[in-house]
Amino acid sequence: MKTVLPLTVCLLTLLAVPLPAADWKPLWPNGAPGAHGTSDRDTPALQFHPADKATANGCGVVVCPGGGYGGLAMDHEGAQIAAWLNKRGISAWILRYRLGSANYHHPIQKGDVLRAIRTVRHQAGTAGVDPARIGIWGFSAGGHLASTAATHFDAGNPSAPDPIDQLSSRPDFAILCYPVITMDEAFTHKGSRRNLLGKDRYDNADLVALLSNEKRVTADTPPTFLFHTTEDKAVPVENALAFYTALRQHNINCELHVYQKGRHGVGLAQSDPVLGTWPNRLADWLKANDFLQPAP
Repeated sequence: MKTVLPLTVCLLTLLAVPLPAADWKPLWPNGAPGAHGTSDRDTPALQFHPADKATANGCGVVVCPGGGYGGLAMDHEGAQIAAWLNKRGISAWILRYRLGSANYHHPIQKGDVLRAIRTVRHQAGTAGVDPARIGIWGFSAGGHLASTAATHFDAGNPSAPDPIDQLSSRPDFAILCYPVITMDEAFTHKGSRRNLLGKDRYDNADLVALLSNEKRVTADTPPTFLFHTTEDKAVPVENALAFYTALRQHNINCELHVYQKGRHGVGLAQSDPVLGTWPNRLADWLKANDFLQPAP
């Protein structure tokens, strides 16, 4: 019988592991809006993992590790994901976004992820990436952040003095793995909701509705792949089901895979011969939607 650690223990472990320091590029070189200080936890940043030039296909992905908006699972939901993408010719940018555990709450996280997409789009030429083939990939609370990018994006401000802010923050596709989607009490992950909204706004009905992203899907939401497990005790599968249903209602190209067995937070599930097949389904979906081939 497998031993599953309580989510609170997992989050404390995440917080205890220092984030990689090398090669992080701040999203705002002169200081992030709303920052409380200048430490790593106050500085949202991207770490670039380029695909090999011989196999690069011009596609790029911003990766959002999970951790309940209280920590960041930088290995199995960050570095391992970048490596998986690189093997398939896709360049990756891991996002270090600000957290509720450091007293950052909505709309800070939304601002971080939208700035990350704009930044990658701005760097596309020098990074060898097509600015029209930039995706977002998130796990757990990082999946909520990725679904926020997929449903709360904007076209950019053409008159902004910063050229990055002039660009669209819409991802061209989204990958959501065992994602927190809703803030509704019935199915949300309460720790993520508390960290995102703040304890003083936990029951704010307007914010709960605003950040229940299944309610924010429109005809402009990008194509989306979802993976979840029925056995997930931390983030109920109803989160993925609700988002998939909303996508279908708006005729968005989408695919959902729900496995019966599997705890929360499995990442690529490389040690499980059954659950570990889900990344192959993702690769199939990426290929079917022309994200594994060079653009014409």
